[in-house]
Amino acid sequence: MAQSDSPPAYEPAIRTIAMPRDANFSGDIFGGWIMSQMDLAGGSVAFERAKGRVVTVAVESLTFLVPVAIGDEVSCYAEVVRVGRTSISTLIEVWTRRRAGEGRKRVTEGIFTYVAIDENRRPRPVDSSRL
Repeated sequence: MAQSDSPPAYEPAIRTIAMPRDANFSGDIFGGWIMSQMDLAGGSVAFERAKGRVVTVAVESLTFLVPVAIGDEVSCYAEVVRVGRTSISTLIEVWTRRRAGEGRKRVTEGIFTYVAIDENRRPRPVDSSRL
């Protein structure tokens, strides 16, 4: 996965603020909440690439690097990294901007895989001629 000191050059798929309801009793944000934000970001990018509905089928990797705190701005950057016959894999990096002004920090990264589905919720082909 990318090892950079700054976020990707493209716009984040989603951006939100970590709130008290998303934290444990110590003030750290639950990993499951971060994972759900990543799934929203990856699903959005996969939807655009598939030109239609997609469903999450796998999380191939997920690495939590640094805890996220209440009040942190959370940005999820997602890009398509692989297209199969019916599937799309996305690399998602989560970056925070600390409320205390510590700058941006990569906190989580992972690869999520989605399958394009039709109106009957059955897998459908994706045009794999472009990434």
